[in-house]
Amino acid sequence: MCINIVVVDDDPGFRRIAATLLVARGLRVVAESEDGASALAAVRAHRPHGLLLDLHLPDLDGVSLARQLTEEEDRPRIVLTSTDKSFWSQEELGRAGIECFVAKDKLFDADLRGLFAPSAP
Repeated sequence: MCINIVVVDDDPGFRRIAATLLVARGLRVVAESEDGASALAAVRAHRPHGLLLDLHLPDLDGVSLARQLTEEEDRPRIVLTSTDKSFWSQEELGRAGIECFVAKDKLFDADLRGLFAPSAP
């Protein structure tokens, strides 16, 4: 099964690196977004399985966007990423619909395919 991902980050260099890494791990990047508004539009247009979401975006933070997405039908699995590791508790992230947090410098070592794999029904 092909797992479709949207990459959301305001840094075009990081989006490029993340997309390359995701594709190398057998995932398909269907869109890239630089802010929350375009990410929401991309999720609605592409209905991806997953969202690699930066915490700090120019128009809103990733946790706020994740909360908005909890209201979407077939919401994607959300993996939050950032260089800032001291922010929300795992409990708060879970309430926002975020599957997990992976620091940007640990993304290469993460089991991305496993993190984005759809849950069993």
